[in-house]
Amino acid sequence: TGLDALQDFADRAVRLGSDLVRSTRPHQVREKGDRDVVTDVDVTVEHEIRAYLDRVTPGIGFLGEEEGRSSSGTGGDVWTLDPIDGTSNFTHGLPLCAVSLALVRDGQPIVAAITAPFLNLRYRATHGAGAYVNDSRMHASDTSSLARAIVSIGDYAVGPHASERNQRRLELTAHLSAQVERVRMFGSAALDLAWVAEGRTDGTIVLGHQPWDTAAGVLIAREAGAVVTDARGDEQTIASTETVAASTGVAEALLSLVRAA
Repeated sequence: TGLDALQDFADRAVRLGSDLVRSTRPHQVREKGDRDVVTDVDVTVEHEIRAYLDRVTPGIGFLGEEEGRSSSGTGGDVWTLDPIDGTSNFTHGLPLCAVSLALVRDGQPIVAAITAPFLNLRYRATHGAGAYVNDSRMHASDTSSLARAIVSIGDYAVGPHASERNQRRLELTAHLSAQVERVRMFGSAALDLAWVAEGRTDGTIVLGHQPWDTAAGVLIAREAGAVVTDARGDEQTIASTETVAASTGVAEALLSLVRAA
């Protein structure tokens, strides 16, 4: 199956998820861990998208946030899905959440689709073919100064050892607040990365994430011309647990701040 067809399947899959998120209020919200929740809508969205992709791409494996890995597939390709990235926002009625899907090959995303159901935003990217928002080509910002940059950061840690893990995040927040125009925390890694791609923000730093949180956004940001690495400045892959994405003009300066923290 060619990349164009796979992109079409990804677009249809996230549209299916987006319709479910928009039309369904969560009836069950259960604790998944310390200050971490999952809703019946997360589970339904993942189940429906998984069933659709199993039908249209039966040879491709699947890795989802809620049900884990199913069929390993016959090749090395794997779909990875976050059914609702920003579940806490969703349960509180905040519109900053997204359905995020990527096709990963050899550790790197090659097809990506993200929808923000309550913001009427649809993002997509195919490896080597650019990134689009609602069918318009998009490009990362041309900001060249941290003092003129808006930088978003991922959520503070919850769960085991949260206080120790947050020491670095708080240090990073302090470094950023002293140098950038504004710091933002949106609560969705998918939107963090898509908004760097779109030029709404100039950089993002997401620490302590899972593959499904960032795979789609990483490809979208790269295809829009952003620099995407791990927190050390090395290549970001599906195995990375930290991601830094920024416009080319501020990428090195932003990485220096991350290293300093």
